[in-house]
Amino acid sequence: MEGLPFLPGYSFRDPTRTKHHISHAFDLVNGYRIPKTNSNVIGAGKYPKDVDSVSYYNAIPSVRYDPSLTYGRVQTYPYKQFKPHYAHYDGKSLCFRAYFKQSIHESPDEHYRVRKVNIVYFLEDDTISVIEPTVTNAGFAQGKIVRRGKIPKEIGGSFYHWKDFNVGIDVSFYSIVYHIVDTDIYTREFMQSQGIEMGPPEEMPQDPYTQKRLEKLPITTMKTPFVDDKLRRFLEYDGKILRFYAIWEDDSELGGKREFVIHYYLADDCVEVCEVHKKNDGRDPFPLLLHKTKVPKNWKQIPLTYPSMYRELTEEEVEEFYSPKDFLVGETVFLYARRFFIYDCDPFTRNYFRECLSIEQKNKIQVEHPAPPQPQYPHPPHTGIGSIEDTIQNVLKVIPKAPKKDVIRMLHNANKKLRYTAVLDRVHPEDEQRAFVLIYYLSNGELEIMEPPQRNSGYTFTRFLRPTHIPKPNTSRDDPEFYTPADFYIGAMISVFEHRFLITGADLAVYRYMQANPDKFPDSTINNVRNYMVQQGYIREEIEDKTKLDIKAQTKECLDVACCDPCLEPKTSQGMGDYRPFGMKKFEDDCTHVQDVPQHLN
Repeated sequence: MEGLPFLPGYSFRDPTRTKHHISHAFDLVNGYRIPKTNSNVIGAGKYPKDVDSVSYYNAIPSVRYDPSLTYGRVQTYPYKQFKPHYAHYDGKSLCFRAYFKQSIHESPDEHYRVRKVNIVYFLEDDTISVIEPTVTNAGFAQGKIVRRGKIPKEIGGSFYHWKDFNVGIDVSFYSIVYHIVDTDIYTREFMQSQGIEMGPPEEMPQDPYTQKRLEKLPITTMKTPFVDDKLRRFLEYDGKILRFYAIWEDDSELGGKREFVIHYYLADDCVEVCEVHKKNDGRDPFPLLLHKTKVPKNWKQIPLTYPSMYRELTEEEVEEFYSPKDFLVGETVFLYARRFFIYDCDPFTRNYFRECLSIEQKNKIQVEHPAPPQPQYPHPPHTGIGSIEDTIQNVLKVIPKAPKKDVIRMLHNANKKLRYTAVLDRVHPEDEQRAFVLIYYLSNGELEIMEPPQRNSGYTFTRFLRPTHIPKPNTSRDDPEFYTPADFYIGAMISVFEHRFLITGADLAVYRYMQANPDKFPDSTINNVRNYMVQQGYIREEIEDKTKLDIKAQTKECLDVACCDPCLEPKTSQGMGDYRPFGMKKFEDDCTHVQDVPQHLN
């Protein structure tokens, strides 16, 4: 079959194959065509190709077989990379410190000059450069003396190499002899790594002319500035101020002891002096005697050449400023030729000195003299027109105003009044039958007298006295003492503008007010009014209720009529003409006090 030619009629096909389509070569994944990964089935009808059959298999000869496919690759090490000389020593140089002497022929002050140089050897290309450091006011050109390049040892000979340099030897560059005195640390380490031992460093000689000029220069001194972090101090001490109270004894004609407040700002060490003004002190109201600034301790110690006429002192001219330790209670500080005596400080300042500076401030020193007593200006006597308060208002103000009233008393005692019955101490026979009602207003302390009408008396109901303050007799006209509810009791004699009234009774509201305010009345007055209420029978129900409660408290049982018959037997009451229980009579007798009634006012 293999020998037949590949011509029509000589080929055979497999009759079992029914699928002859060719499978697609790409798969569509996420919108992209991707070659198929399954390469075993790529023939027509998904049958293997002839080249994939066993007949086309050829064994690999052993000569061409690679064992690394079976046993893995042998580990190999990379070859060391070659680095050229100029790349290895790029940017590296050797530095030698040297000097040479330059002869001076036409100067009477110097015969030679010592010039210091640095010999720089570049390792990357073995070139040399000689550089002279800059010297102030040298008077000649400085900088690079020998330009970078290879320097020959001899004419037409070899060039200088780093092996030719060492400390303590002389080298000649273009007829100039340089003496090497020292080198840097890197150069010493490099030369030692190459097996060359460097000599000990030598002292660089000084130029005699330069030394002579330095000796003639004046000695300048410099003060080291104080290292302070201003931002840290601002964040830590902003708003924290030390306050001291001081006095300044002004010796001028219009001077005296003047009080001041000294503020010390911890954030920037500034001092501020504020004047304390008093009422009617006769001085202009300037708030500050010294604005916020740093104050030097010795403000007169300034250089003679300082232009103080048009410039202020700065920190460069001042040696020392005032600090918190200079402000102590009991000490005197000089602020620009003014002596301030510190006699006290505030609590924050005391705590700061105690906690931060370990200094205990003294207690307050008494420096104020007692003020002379103010003269008393008595009020003029009462004119009799209006009340006493009206007269005082006319004295205090040019345009008088109505006297102020006690609003709290008026609100608390609004529409509250005490009423008493009284008769007129007769002088004329026709006044014997007249009766009056005294009304005391608790809101303003005024007294009103009304006369109720009586049949066939000849007097109509009228107001005898409008509400007004009634002064007591025998009191000062300019500072009188007015009647109060404590002066009204049964039998009291009240004098009202040369009229004498005898109080004969009172209503129950007076007794209730006395019970609510016992501290405003003497005991004799309260007992007097209570006896009157008992006699008139105004508090009979209250007495009966109290009697029953007392009986219940004594027996501690319910009221039994049988056991109380002896107590409820009728007994004749003297002066009453009726029958009262025994317990009620005992209570009324107890309520009747025998204390003396206050004397009448004649």
